[in-house]
Amino acid sequence: MSNRTNLIELASSLPQAWRSHIVGEAAGANFKVVRMDGNAYPNEQHPFNEALLVIEGQINLELDGDIVQVRSGEVVIVPAGTPHAVSEGSHGTLVIIDSAA
Repeated sequence: MSNRTNLIELASSLPQAWRSHIVGEAAGANFKVVRMDGNAYPNEQHPFNEALLVIEGQINLELDGDIVQVRSGEVVIVPAGTPHAVSEGSHGTLVIIDSAA
């Protein structure tokens, strides 16, 4: 049985921005959705690669001292161990694909 989800509607219904919601698991990875609300998100890093896919809107991702603007339809893969943060002005719907382990 397949599971069909409207990611934009789901993200807009989430009670708190920047709190990821696991939609499901595929190929051993978590598939999450996040509502971005224009506020910054603090620096973090993970022991696994993380894919950030913008469904609608834009994320202003701080990587290696630079701000990378990732727009609707674009994806960035953040390598394991790489510190990254989100700058103000990021808004819309973000999908995160990361380790389920």
